[in-house]
Amino acid sequence: MSVKTFAAIDVGSYELTLKIFEFPGNNSMREIDCVSRRLDLGSDTYATGKISNEKMDELCRTLKDFWEIMRSYKVNDYKAYGTSAIRETQNTTIVLDQIAQRTGIRMDILGNSEQRFMDYKAAASKGESFRKVIEEKTAILDIGGGSIQISLFDNDTLVSTQNLRLGVLRIQEYLNRFAAKSFQKEDFINEMAMARLGTYKRMYLKDREIKNLIVIDDYLSPWAVKKSAKNGSGPVMEAAEFDKLFERLRGRDLGQIAASMNMPQERVPLVFISAVLIRCIGQLMGAQRIWAPGVTLCDGIAYEYGEKMKMIQGEHDFEEDIIACAVNISKRYLGIRKRSETLENLTTVIFDSMKRIHGLGKRERLYLRLAAILHDCGKYVSLINTGETSYQIVMATEIIGLSHQERKIVANVVRFNHSGFVYDGQQADSMGREAFLIVAKLTAILRLASSMDRSHRQKLQGLKAALRDGQMILTVDTQEDITLEKGFFEANREFFKEVFSVEPVLKQRKIL
Repeated sequence: MSVKTFAAIDVGSYELTLKIFEFPGNNSMREIDCVSRRLDLGSDTYATGKISNEKMDELCRTLKDFWEIMRSYKVNDYKAYGTSAIRETQNTTIVLDQIAQRTGIRMDILGNSEQRFMDYKAAASKGESFRKVIEEKTAILDIGGGSIQISLFDNDTLVSTQNLRLGVLRIQEYLNRFAAKSFQKEDFINEMAMARLGTYKRMYLKDREIKNLIVIDDYLSPWAVKKSAKNGSGPVMEAAEFDKLFERLRGRDLGQIAASMNMPQERVPLVFISAVLIRCIGQLMGAQRIWAPGVTLCDGIAYEYGEKMKMIQGEHDFEEDIIACAVNISKRYLGIRKRSETLENLTTVIFDSMKRIHGLGKRERLYLRLAAILHDCGKYVSLINTGETSYQIVMATEIIGLSHQERKIVANVVRFNHSGFVYDGQQADSMGREAFLIVAKLTAILRLASSMDRSHRQKLQGLKAALRDGQMILTVDTQEDITLEKGFFEANREFFKEVFSVEPVLKQRKIL
């Protein structure tokens, strides 16, 4: 089998990075080259909302150089992504078109939740080291130019994930704007961070004890990895050891730090901001150990590509992390887990029985599970307008691993489960025809499943589904009176039939 070569391009807030990977075919990937160019796009975006013409020219020149490097390696495929510096520009579409026309590179924009999920996968690509750390109570601190993401894990399960606008370049922009003196900077960063983190602690940390803090950043982590490799200290450091490192950063001027860390002097202020954030959050959580795996977004891009092409099969189930995130959102809005589990089961049985009819795949099945879990989160706000308030909650809440469009699909399925389906052509145009059809199909399935547990008493057990002669026969085991369920089933069968041209039939098999 020939070895596949893949290129990952990260157009970040402060740096452009190209990594070339090989997939040798033994469930692994190997980095064979890495090229980075400093280009501070974030300062323009966060200050003015646009990238200057000069930096746009430099961006395109660098990407053309990357294209030539890719050609020299004869890469089989590539993926190029822009993050917050391009995502937050006022003219993103124009920027992407300019890049495509001037360099030949087609670049996509990663939403925050997608970017953080790829960073998380990058850490997971470290295999056994990652698994050992994540087995305990762990937090992943992902520090970017525009924001940070804090994800909490307990026994290898994602408990919560939140984004805070405390990115390194964003803080640097504030420091410059307010003309903070050198001796003021640490207190300024701590005060700015704690203004956000105080609320975060009350809502998500509470009394939770965090043993391990995994740090993903482009500032301090690369140096920490090189240092640990050089002195053989290992990748995980005790909190006290990090405090000593921080004291050395605090006690020297920029030139001394740059010389001791072997990095450009202009990068040192960003490293310092990252270090202050790590120390502040580590102390807030009471973290005992800190691990900087030294991975970047490019590693996550390559890992996800390897998964998609079935060249890598990791042990960690990332889909269940997305589900766990939804479960915790539902819990926050007092959702009833038993009801959600029932709907998950009913919807997936129906979905799986109709594969040759609906033409949907594994990803759409995930949307359906998420919609079942979040189906009535809006009741926390309104018992009357549940559909609309559920939609607003889902759209306003980040679900790690989902793009904005995917979250919109889930939100609309949840909304239309409670209200009349909107056939408005403008609705279809705004979502795109394919997404609109996915919403219609998943809504039809969720509505039917909801009607089968209308009493919220989980009367229907052992659901079996079978397609026969234009009908979907749904057989359930129960000794209870299901008149209510049958009534609502009849009310929702017409929409199901309209969407799939299949007539659903509910049959009761009484348990002896």
